[in-house]
Amino acid sequence: MASFATFERDLKVATAGLEPAAINAAVAKFAREEIARVVASGEGSPNFDRYVNGRAGAAEESVQAPGPILYVFNWWADIITAALEELVKRSPRKSGRYARSFLVVVGGRTVVTDFTKLRGDAEVIIFNPQPYTRRIETGSMSLSVPARHFETARGALRRRFGNSYRVEMKFVEVPSGISTMAPYRLRTGERAGAMLTYPALVMNAL
Repeated sequence: MASFATFERDLKVATAGLEPAAINAAVAKFAREEIARVVASGEGSPNFDRYVNGRAGAAEESVQAPGPILYVFNWWADIITAALEELVKRSPRKSGRYARSFLVVVGGRTVVTDFTKLRGDAEVIIFNPQPYTRRIETGSMSLSVPARHFETARGALRRRFGNSYRVEMKFVEVPSGISTMAPYRLRTGERAGAMLTYPALVMNAL
């Protein structure tokens, strides 16, 4: 697998004797060829943000030499998919309901299912709205799977993606409106009425 890091390729083209418009066209052509090559080889993600002379999303053809033209690869789809796989394989499987309940949230409130459109600077939170998720994580619920499924998933993700993403396990408060099951308020005991905090993976690009 290619290195998961922001990738900047130095565009070098022969410009001796060319007019400014021709130089700009040569830089744009070289950039398009290079990004196609890098993506095809697997070295770069097909999801990326493009900056031309510092302008986000501008077309290569608008470049003013010497540029730069910068491609920042976005690996969110890869790491989120891997995170869900790690969590699902550590989930109880009797009914499969828990394994199907993980949600991916961006910006603290928005549930997303298309991970290819996320901004590189997004913060992604993955949690499970089932009210017993905390008991699974802490081991206070008797199950056929080990406790600390979020924590062990975090460790697996950091080994794979730690050079490019910060992955943390936290207990987070979930605002209303994300899921009909959350937030859940405790019904009994000394903390009756208190809002449940949920184990979650919190991920940010480095």
